[in-house]
Amino acid sequence: MIQELSVQDFAIISNLNIEFKDGMTVLTGETGAGKSIIIDAMGLLVGGRGSSDFIRDGTEKCRIEGSFYIADKEGMTTFLETKGIDVSDGLLIIQREIYRTGRNNCRINGQLVNTKMLREIGSQLVDIHGQNEHQELMNASRHLGLLDSFDQGILAPILKDYQKHYGIYKELTSKIKQFYANEKEYVQRMDMLQFQYEEIEAAALIEGEEESLLEERKKLVSFQQITDALKNTYAYIEGEETQALDLVAQAMNEMTSIEHLDPSYKETSELIQTSYYSLQEALNNVSALVDGLELDETRLSEVEARLDTIRQLKRKYGETVEKVLAYFSSISDELALSEFGGMDIEKLELDLTKEKEKLTELSRLLTQKRQQAAKRLEQAILLELKELYMENTEFEVVFQELPNFGEQGVDKVEFFISTNLGEELKPLVKVASGGELSRVMLAIKTIFSQSQEITSIVFDEVDTGVSGRVAQAIAEKIHQIGKNSQVLCITHLPQVAAIADTQYFIKKEIIKDRTETAVCELKKNERVDEIARMLSGAEVTPLTLEHAKELLSLAHNG
Repeated sequence: MIQELSVQDFAIISNLNIEFKDGMTVLTGETGAGKSIIIDAMGLLVGGRGSSDFIRDGTEKCRIEGSFYIADKEGMTTFLETKGIDVSDGLLIIQREIYRTGRNNCRINGQLVNTKMLREIGSQLVDIHGQNEHQELMNASRHLGLLDSFDQGILAPILKDYQKHYGIYKELTSKIKQFYANEKEYVQRMDMLQFQYEEIEAAALIEGEEESLLEERKKLVSFQQITDALKNTYAYIEGEETQALDLVAQAMNEMTSIEHLDPSYKETSELIQTSYYSLQEALNNVSALVDGLELDETRLSEVEARLDTIRQLKRKYGETVEKVLAYFSSISDELALSEFGGMDIEKLELDLTKEKEKLTELSRLLTQKRQQAAKRLEQAILLELKELYMENTEFEVVFQELPNFGEQGVDKVEFFISTNLGEELKPLVKVASGGELSRVMLAIKTIFSQSQEITSIVFDEVDTGVSGRVAQAIAEKIHQIGKNSQVLCITHLPQVAAIADTQYFIKKEIIKDRTETAVCELKKNERVDEIARMLSGAEVTPLTLEHAKELLSLAHNG
């Protein structure tokens, strides 16, 4: 329900705050006082079309804010959560600002939203009905949804099962269509990817392998240089001509013979000994390296071939081995996850046939249950219309079978009506007059107000053009709707005002040479005066006061 509405600089409203209550609330007052302006503001708050014409003269923007309590509306809470809006405290605060520049600022619980989302969410919060604005009834495409909501306990599970299979059916249809449309292009791409996959897979690349091969190749290519260097090193140390090691040994012996004579001699002797043994160890190492040398021309060819393979793959698929491997991973995923990878078109078409059979079965069941629900709905609406003194009305839910499966089944549903005895049934959207349509709408709202979970229903002078017993019947219907949903109603009928749980009086005031709209909640005695005014017009007499008291007493006591 809407708890509070705040309006600033909107039309003739400078600053207005209204707190709303449960049940049925009426807004009454003189014509032109601003009752419908308040409803217009509420309409903008929930996504209505904005215009700078709404902005009060002398100001740059208008601002509307409303708070809604939705903790008891599980479906609404779930809907908002799917939109990413936090409603953990059960309170929804909507703010909308319209600037003269045409800019709109819309926020829901502080989160900026566009007008499309505001309208989508707002349609779940407030249902506004004006004299000529019965959107659901005047839109035949909404009639099927109304029928489904009437008996959703039976229809919803069947529809859910149908829609699950319809989703599979659509997916299979899309895959088969795409397969035939893109088969040639797809096969060519898959062949190319398969070739690339096999080429890279066969190479069995390893990260870091290229660097190791380059080092190995460098050694293999430099075999002669390495051989010459090692042999010459050995010859310089232990060759027949140089005998460097023997000479160092002789020097070591000479120093050993005098090292006891002076510490400096001993230090020098030790240095020469260390050099001798290091040189001896180096000579052994060089000898071992020379003995182990062997030119492996086959290995050199293998290394060259491997490096050439790596170069070719890098040229085709990436600048480095790592990038080639990354590309290999991506095409592996594409081959594995492709919709067409290993697709068996015959199996797909067989699955599609099975889904068609299942949809046919479910759509027939859905139609059967809908037709049964339609009969109950017809009876319920006719009963409500009879109470609204439209006893000669005929109402029928007309079914038409669609040629193809749709999201909601194969049914097209439209409400047909005849409001006068002897006239044939015609589409409701074409034949009902304004007053009749108001009563039909009230009959339907009485039935659907509980199941639709709309938080607030607004009636803007839907009782225009009726009087007497019809006015009383309309009042009772609106009050009945208020038992299941919060109802706000602008009315000129005293019968409707009297039956309301709460009554607000809207009036115009002149403040500083400007017209202002003001709102006040009427107490019991004030309601008597206002209803008396509604009964008699300008002059309130003792008789009309008594009549007003009687209306209020009858409305709330029996």
